[in-house]
Amino acid sequence: PRYTKKTDPEKSARTRATDIRVHYKNTRETVGAVKGMTLARAKIFLRNVYKRREAVPFRRHAGHVSHHSAGQAWKHPIVRWPVKSVKLILSMLKNAEANAEAKSLDLTKLVITHGQVNRARKQRRRTYRAHGRINAYMRSPCHVELILEEKQEGVPKAEKDWGPKKRTKKL
Repeated sequence: PRYTKKTDPEKSARTRATDIRVHYKNTRETVGAVKGMTLARAKIFLRNVYKRREAVPFRRHAGHVSHHSAGQAWKHPIVRWPVKSVKLILSMLKNAEANAEAKSLDLTKLVITHGQVNRARKQRRRTYRAHGRINAYMRSPCHVELILEEKQEGVPKAEKDWGPKKRTKKL
């Protein structure tokens, strides 16, 4: 399968899922919340969301979503607890962790560097209404991909010892 981001295969672990029956909007916000976290922190965060101790901020798809005090941690009052999306992302992180172990990567240094959620083809059903009418009853599934990479060791900044500062004349 093709991924949207090129990575070094020796320093990254990847996982993806296609046509998953979870809401696109909830999954997009959940992946956006864990992006940039370490693997261990992301797993703790998602378990806390499942237990309603922490919340996922809804930044784009926030129409008709109530404000809650749990959003103070994110400095964003619009939050929710998307349990089904959390279960999916947790299982994908478990898969990525197994892939990283198979490549003998250091699990303590893994960071979620890329997460992408795309809309999948809608699944159609119908619901029966009053007076003999029928309405569409659609599902919004999604495709999800996550890439975890080993965090690079930072290079220490060199001491400034460049001698006296040159003065230049402004024209």
